[in-house]
Amino acid sequence: MHYAIISDIHGNLEALQAALEHIDTLDVDGIVCLGDVVGYGPNPNECIELVRRHCLLTVKGNHDAAAVDLMETIYMNQLAREAAIWTHDRLNPASKEFLIQLPIKSSIDNAMLVHASPHDPEEWHYIMTSLDAELAFHHFDTPVCFVGHSHRPAVFSTNNGTNHEKRLINVGSIGQPRDRNPKLSFGLFDTETLTYENIRLPYAVEKTADKMYSEGLPSELAERLFYGL
Repeated sequence: MHYAIISDIHGNLEALQAALEHIDTLDVDGIVCLGDVVGYGPNPNECIELVRRHCLLTVKGNHDAAAVDLMETIYMNQLAREAAIWTHDRLNPASKEFLIQLPIKSSIDNAMLVHASPHDPEEWHYIMTSLDAELAFHHFDTPVCFVGHSHRPAVFSTNNGTNHEKRLINVGSIGQPRDRNPKLSFGLFDTETLTYENIRLPYAVEKTADKMYSEGLPSELAERLFYGL
C-alpha cells in the first residue's frame, strides 16, 4: 500500500489545498494525518472538513486538544496560547466533535502513527535529536513510526545493521514549516518496501498571511510563514 502522510496543517487552508491537489496526481491508496489540523492558522473549520473528507485516519495533536480544552494551553507559549483561544472561539460544533474523538495514536501496515512521540504520546514530547529518538525507539514495535510536532522533516534510524532496524520519520509540516524552508512538507510511504519520500511544495503564503492579519491573529505567526521559522 502507498500512503501520503501529512501533519501539522495548523489551519492553513492554502497549504492543505496545494498538498491535496498534488497528492491527487499521485498513485496513493490513501492519506493519513498525524494531527494538529488546527492552531495558528485562519481556517480551522475548513481544514477539518478537508481532512474529514480526504484522510483515512487522523490522530490527535496538542493543538487539536487545546482547541477543545483550553486547559491544554497551560504548557503553550504566549503566541500558541493566543492562537488556541482564537481557534476555540471559532470552531463549529461538528469541528469540535471531530477533534474530541481523535485517537492519540493509530497505525497502518508496518507503521505506528502518533503526533509527538510514541513515548508517553499525551505528554507531547519533541523528537529533535538522536537522543530523543533513541528513547522513542523503545516504545514502538513496528519497523517505522511516523511523527510530526516539531515541524521539521527528519529520519532517525537505529542503524543496528540487522533485519530488525527501526526508523522514526518526521514528515514535517503542511501549514507551518520550521526548518527554514517555507515550502509545505509531507511524506509518501510504501508499506511493503518500507520506502519513504519527502515532498516539498510551494503554496500561496501571501494569501494565508493576509487572512491571519485581517483576523487579528498574532502578526509573528503570519510573518514566520515566509521564512519557514
